[in-house]
Amino acid sequence: MFDLILNRAHYERVIDVEVPKAQRFLWIATADIKDLHVDGPGKRFVPFLEVLAGLVADGVEIRLIHAKEPGPAFRKDFDRYPVLRESEHFERIICARMHMKVIIIDGHLAYVGSANLTGAGIGAKSESRRNFEAGFLTDDADSISALMEELDQLYLGRHCEDCGRRDLCPDPIV
Repeated sequence: MFDLILNRAHYERVIDVEVPKAQRFLWIATADIKDLHVDGPGKRFVPFLEVLAGLVADGVEIRLIHAKEPGPAFRKDFDRYPVLRESEHFERIICARMHMKVIIIDGHLAYVGSANLTGAGIGAKSESRRNFEAGFLTDDADSISALMEELDQLYLGRHCEDCGRRDLCPDPIV
């Protein structure tokens, strides 16, 4: 499968349908991350962090890598979900050079595209308030394996020593 994902389909297909299906692990890479909200129970919006916290509570391993420290709204919501701070199933790192937008679900499904983890990029914003975004959803094993290898190298700090932007890194891996 190799499906084109455009505009609101980022939210409808990737965030609302596929991400909650994660059973073993979920890897997310994004340049920008904001206080993204999604449809929740009772026709109300909830922070996407609530979805992630629920997955972590169910034992799903989550890796989140982003380029800069998020703003105060994200931090406030993050603090509402102690499982994200306390669980060994949740890892979050900052890499100033991160510009990928990738979501990998259980090693069997991957999104790659332009959408950051923000309301305007991949969230539940209305058509008139969201960005124009394009990406692909695939189950191609070779592509997913290569993406996982690249993200794993980032998590292990393999690029840190020769980064060239170390002065911008708030918490070097190595």
